[in-house]
Amino acid sequence: MKKTLTAMLLLSIAHFTFSFRAKPETVLQTDADKYKVVYKGDKGPGVGKNIVFIATDHEYRGEESLPALARILAKRYGFTCTVVFALDENNDILPGGSNIKGLEVLDKADLLVMFMRFADFPDEQMKHIDDYIKRGGPIMGFRTSTHAFSNKKNAKWGHYSWDYNGPKTEWKDGFGEYVFGETWVSHYGTNHKQSSRIIIEESQAKHPIMRGVKDVWVQSGGYTAYPKGTVLARGQVLNGMTPTSEPDKTKELLPVAWVRDYKIESGKTGRAFAVTHGASEDILNEGFRRMVINASFWLLGMDKQIKPDNDIAFVGPYKPTTFNFSGYKAHVKPADLAGWDSLIMPGEIVKKKTK
Repeated sequence: MKKTLTAMLLLSIAHFTFSFRAKPETVLQTDADKYKVVYKGDKGPGVGKNIVFIATDHEYRGEESLPALARILAKRYGFTCTVVFALDENNDILPGGSNIKGLEVLDKADLLVMFMRFADFPDEQMKHIDDYIKRGGPIMGFRTSTHAFSNKKNAKWGHYSWDYNGPKTEWKDGFGEYVFGETWVSHYGTNHKQSSRIIIEESQAKHPIMRGVKDVWVQSGGYTAYPKGTVLARGQVLNGMTPTSEPDKTKELLPVAWVRDYKIESGKTGRAFAVTHGASEDILNEGFRRMVINASFWLLGMDKQIKPDNDIAFVGPYKPTTFNFSGYKAHVKPADLAGWDSLIMPGEIVKKKTK
C-alpha cells in the first residue's frame, strides 16, 4: 500500500512539473499568433507551399494591400499565406511599427513578400530574416522595402539600415541595396498629385512576369531608382491622378519594376523582385495586380503556372484607404481580417497623434 501511494505521489509531481514547464511555451505561441493572420488554400498549384508577408509601412497602407494579395494567392491557387503585422500596446495593427513577433514562420517559408519602411525589429526576429536571405529564399519587395530598415544603432543588425556606411562594405546602403539592388533615393515628381503609367520594357515583353499584363496605371508617385538588375518596366510620371492625365514631359522614364539574383556574404543565391509601387489603391488596377501575382509564381520557379488569364479577382471585400501619412484604420487586430469574407480594412480612419 505504501509503495502504491509513493508511486501515485511521484506521478502527480511529475505531471505538475511537466504542466508547469509546458505552460510558457503555450503562452509564447499564443502571443505570436496575435501578430498574424493565416489564409490556407486547399486546391491549386500552390498547395504545400508557404508564403510569408510582412506588412509594416507608414504611409502606403501595406497592411491593406498585402492581406488582399495573400487571399488571392491562397484561395485561388492553394498557397498557405501568413501575413505578419507590427502591433501597438493594445495588440492592434500599427502601420510602420517595429513591435513584431512570429517571424519564425520564415524558417519554413518558400517566399517572403515585404511591404516595410524604416523598421527596427528585435534581435530574435531579425535573425529569422537574416537566416532566410542567407539561404537564398526568394523575396519580393514593394515600394518602401528598398529602405525597409532604419536600425544602424543596432550593433548586431545595423548593417541592414538603408543608410549603412560602416565596416561591412558589401552592405553599404543596407538591405535594400544588397538584396534588391537599390536603396531609398528620393521621390520623382510630386506624390499624391502625380500618378504613374507603367510601361513594359520592350526587351522584357515576353518575360513570364509580364504575361497578360497590360494597361498598368498606379496612383502612387514615382521614385528615383537606378537599380542593379534587369528592368522589366519603367514609370511615366503623369500630371494628375487619373489614367488619362497627360505625361510630365520634364521627367524621364525611370525603372519601377526589376528582377535580380542576390547573394549575401557566404549565403546561397536567391531570386528577388522589386517594384516601387504597390500602395493600397494601386492593386485595384488589374494590370498591376496581375504583374505582382505573376511575380510570386516566378520567384517560386513556377513559370509554367503563369497564364495570361489567371484568375486575379479579389477574394472578399476590398475597400482600400487612400494612402497617406496622417491617418489609418486603427483598432484593427490581425484576427479581424481572418477568413475569406471579412472586410479589408474594417474600422474608421484615425488620425495619427502629432507632438
